[in-house]
Amino acid sequence: MTTTPTDDPADPSSDPRAATGSPGSTRSPEGTGSPEDTGATAELADAMTRAIKRIRRQTGWRLEPYGITPGQARALRTLAHVPGCETPDRAMRLSDLADKLHIAPRSATTVVDALEEAGLVERTPDPADRRAVRILLTEAGRAAVERIGQVRDEVAREYFGEVSPADEEVLLRVLRSAEARFLAAGPPRRATSPDAPR
Repeated sequence: MTTTPTDDPADPSSDPRAATGSPGSTRSPEGTGSPEDTGATAELADAMTRAIKRIRRQTGWRLEPYGITPGQARALRTLAHVPGCETPDRAMRLSDLADKLHIAPRSATTVVDALEEAGLVERTPDPADRRAVRILLTEAGRAAVERIGQVRDEVAREYFGEVSPADEEVLLRVLRSAEARFLAAGPPRRATSPDAPR
């Protein structure tokens, strides 16, 4: 993987020794109970966070020449996953797009405005409800989705290039299992401050 300019050598999280426990690592020996030892689970979460940030950053840079932002790419891919996304009665409603992207309807409108200006989507009245708007992918929008897919594949192959297919399958299986259990448990409750009134 190409090192990005934002990889800070002074950041302990970017030091590979911190992840392996090799000499020079600040990680405490297993079982000491030291506050410095965050545990394997927290270390895994940190590694995932770093991976996601770097993959997103690289993907964003690769999409810049096409004039597509990461947020717009997410919207286009979400629209493209709807069967019949090019027909007015099957295309996704603007309100549903906002829900899928977990953003406010106003923010979804801003994203769609930019995509429409670029000729990647078209707004059309919902045949079943004239007050609602559906978002159609144009031919240019479909081509953009293909480019986005190519960029995502390139970045993923570069980042995971040294990982064996067998290890990739294990990692994917573990993450899918963790996600399924997390969703099955329901929305997590927010922790309250110890100083908050009861």
